[in-house]
Amino acid sequence: MKHAALLICGGLMGLVTTISACLAGPPPISAFATIPRSASPSLSPDGTKLGIIQIYKGRPAAAIWKLDAPDAAPIVMPHNDGLITYVQWANNDRLLIRIEMDKSQFGSAVERWTRLASVDANGKHDVIMFANRSKTRAYNTSVSSINDLAPDDPDHIYMNAWELIDDRVFQNSLFRVDVTTGNAQNYLSGNEFTSRWVMDGNGHAVARIDTRLKPVTDHLYLRIADGWKEVDQLDADGNKGIDALGVSEDGKGLILYYDRGTPETSGYYIRDLASGAMQPFMPGHAISGVLRDPWTSRIIGTRSFDKQNSYFYFDPQKQALQKGLEAAFPGMDVLPVDWDRNRQKVTVSVIGPRLPQTYYLIDRTTHNATLIAQTYDGLSETDLGERKAYDYKARDGLDIPAFLTLPPGKDAKKLPVVVLPHGGPASHDAIWFDWEAQFLASRGYAVLQPNFRGSTGYGQAFMDAGYGQWGLKMQDDLTDGVKKLIADGIADPKRICIVGGSYGGYAALAGATFTPDLYACAASWGGVSDLRKFLAKRQEEAGSYSAVYSAWVRFIGDRSNDAEKLDATSPARNAEKIKIPVLLMHGTADSVVRPEQSETMEAALRHAGKKVTYIAAPNESHWMDTTAARTLWLTELEKFLKENIGN
Repeated sequence: MKHAALLICGGLMGLVTTISACLAGPPPISAFATIPRSASPSLSPDGTKLGIIQIYKGRPAAAIWKLDAPDAAPIVMPHNDGLITYVQWANNDRLLIRIEMDKSQFGSAVERWTRLASVDANGKHDVIMFANRSKTRAYNTSVSSINDLAPDDPDHIYMNAWELIDDRVFQNSLFRVDVTTGNAQNYLSGNEFTSRWVMDGNGHAVARIDTRLKPVTDHLYLRIADGWKEVDQLDADGNKGIDALGVSEDGKGLILYYDRGTPETSGYYIRDLASGAMQPFMPGHAISGVLRDPWTSRIIGTRSFDKQNSYFYFDPQKQALQKGLEAAFPGMDVLPVDWDRNRQKVTVSVIGPRLPQTYYLIDRTTHNATLIAQTYDGLSETDLGERKAYDYKARDGLDIPAFLTLPPGKDAKKLPVVVLPHGGPASHDAIWFDWEAQFLASRGYAVLQPNFRGSTGYGQAFMDAGYGQWGLKMQDDLTDGVKKLIADGIADPKRICIVGGSYGGYAALAGATFTPDLYACAASWGGVSDLRKFLAKRQEEAGSYSAVYSAWVRFIGDRSNDAEKLDATSPARNAEKIKIPVLLMHGTADSVVRPEQSETMEAALRHAGKKVTYIAAPNESHWMDTTAARTLWLTELEKFLKENIGN
């Protein structure tokens, strides 16, 4: 990395330039705020073309590189209104592009809409999928999921969508879609309860799940010669139920996850598609996810998580490739993300604690590895802080995994600290590069990121421990991490701020409210402030008896039965307890946590005579998924932190 730094500075004056750069200060905000410059690399079936997402004028654009013409400039296809979030080759001449945008339809609230389009290999002749079904597009917020590429039928893909069958009833159906014209034809009809289709990678539907209401139950069906046969059902209230993950590598089994409400009774299973017989899937293995073939979506391996990912493939050759890559990039998270149909060319992702995600193209015939792209090419290792595990015990004895990022060149003593809880809350932080944590470290702050109870990746029991614990034990987990930092002499107890987005924004406001003497400031992007109002909006939008609403009730609580607890753990209803400055920011097009949550918090703080700043981010979403949104957030956050805890 030192040689790389000198080469970037260039010429005989490289060393002098490098020293000057160090003296000039940390990297600019733009180095961290730019959306990752590359993502979603996809190889064409014949391996001659690469589709990838690149940044163009601060927004993600689809790009096509012709690998058999390495000197040719890439073909770049921006989208001015939406965000391009995924690309995938359907065949050698058509690239599929997923576009997302936040908009209102029929006078409803702003929602995130997703669409799938395709272009030819020269970036021309673009069409939208379901081109011949304008009503289907109008009534579906999402028409972008690919159920099956069916590579033996390269001119078509399979997608599902809701279609109106009378004035009041929608049914979820499968469609066979022509990728050149965009026209869709009915393939199979489900019903108003169908929530999941499973296909075998060859254009055949093999299973489906219907989620029925009153009570919420999942019903598993297998496809047989003369129709469908129900083989199981399970209580699905509160996000429990059956999750059909996909078909096994040999095509003979269906891999499922059963959440029966307790860790002891939940787990992974494989059901034989011919006989219907079911048995545990890889018993004794800690599975946090599955690996899929990019062309068939069949399950070819598993992923486990313990601070970092580990990968296991069923096929010995694939496992040998994985082990070889891990040996070539020791200490890194390295994973093949895509390959051509013959598996001679492979795109590989590499990421480390101080290495932003980097993509390589490996030619298994020539044994050459070519750097494709670096997601944050304006940063070098010397710009970034040390990132390490910092586990501790919560007050009730539960082990809390956490990560600590230290500012470059500073001793871990009496530092100003930012506590940065993740969103979700069903998510987790890992040891790998984190743009927000590294930005804060570059400004002189130590950054603590606890995976509090309720986080994913550590098993069902750990996640279940967070249900109903917003503002309670989940918040205690954060508090206990801060107290350990203070006891270890790492944190200056008078210079600690809590910062987060989404659930992390709620946790920041809850920290300011319920531990008012622990923090010097709090900042929230798109955070929840009033739990009862948030649940009411979820109920209004999803329906009282929907699986979606029941999942939120399981996570947070019931508006009627738990009203007292919800009010007691809502920062906006307890604003008088806050003693510190609060920064609120919210995207005006947020479709997940409505802007009224920050507006309610601002009003409560002003009524209580507290110090608050509220900044609305025009037309930005919940996800901080544009360079403009990240730039605004980091700019305001840097000023806010400097004013309140120094740097």
